[in-house]
Amino acid sequence: MTRVSSQLKAASLLASACVFFFSCGHGNQSAVEPTGLQAEHLSFLWWIFLAITAAVYVVVMVILVAAFFRTQRAAAGDEADLSPDPSREKRASSVVKAAVAVTVLTMFALMLVSFRTGRALDTLSQAQTPLEIKVTGQQWWWQIEYKDPTPSNMVTTANEIHIPIGRPIKLELVSHDVIHSFWAPNFHGKKDLIPNYPTTLFFRADEPGVYWGQCAEFCGFEHAKMRFMVVAEPQEDFERWYAASQQPAPEPVTDSQKFGRDIFLKSVCTQCHTIQGTPANGRVGPNLTHVGGKPYIASGSLPNDRENLAKWITDPQAIKPGIRMPMNTYSPEELNALVDYIQSLK
Repeated sequence: MTRVSSQLKAASLLASACVFFFSCGHGNQSAVEPTGLQAEHLSFLWWIFLAITAAVYVVVMVILVAAFFRTQRAAAGDEADLSPDPSREKRASSVVKAAVAVTVLTMFALMLVSFRTGRALDTLSQAQTPLEIKVTGQQWWWQIEYKDPTPSNMVTTANEIHIPIGRPIKLELVSHDVIHSFWAPNFHGKKDLIPNYPTTLFFRADEPGVYWGQCAEFCGFEHAKMRFMVVAEPQEDFERWYAASQQPAPEPVTDSQKFGRDIFLKSVCTQCHTIQGTPANGRVGPNLTHVGGKPYIASGSLPNDRENLAKWITDPQAIKPGIRMPMNTYSPEELNALVDYIQSLK
């Protein structure tokens, strides 16, 4: 069992790395392309470390190459080069001392820069009236809750975070199962979600766009398929999205959609999922009130089209093995109606 568990972990970590590099090349997910105040500080620190460590690497390689050729010349017969030379030994000692001093100063300077960056990352924690969002890490998806003093004004969604640009964002990060790590590299660094220890993360988006993030801590079999999307948009667009998200699910229009709603409400789906405006009020899985308008399903694993939605409903284990969603058996007519209804939830 231990060997199998290690193999599964290694496979998931490899898959996670592949997902990360694929997304960096085909989406906006990069720690060196900051779009917020905190990410800019982290990017600046990263480039400083890269420049210094690259310079150190080049110097060390030059010294090693020089030493190699010097040894080759000595081995070729230059015996005088191997004889002790007090002056040369003194010079070598001075070089070593100077190198140690430069190393200590460099490490001290990097420590100061890192410390100042850490202090700078906390600048938004004192911001007034931030947008407060509770993010709960699940196995393996993200539950997003927009907090509001009036419960009826709260919005709950999954794997998709809409934020207004220019406004401080306060994330309350929690986990109820295992350790997760929230990472939206364009906005901030990684932040662990430890069960029973809520933590907070402040950031701000300065440019509109769609940005990807994911879990950066191995959290189980489907860790690699635990992505989320951050949509940074102007305040007006955010307010329109928020107002639309507060509305109940639209009523089905066609006979097929009505039949699909009946199937949904009579199935086990209602035990896990919520659709506002219907008796479905499950809390285990994602809120499906407006799932038809989302570009992706299964935590960013699949584009939200008709074919993928049908596959996800009938055999989710084939797409994300190990998740809590069970397989479902429907006739072609029932499945077609159920997909029609779910796609109408916009």
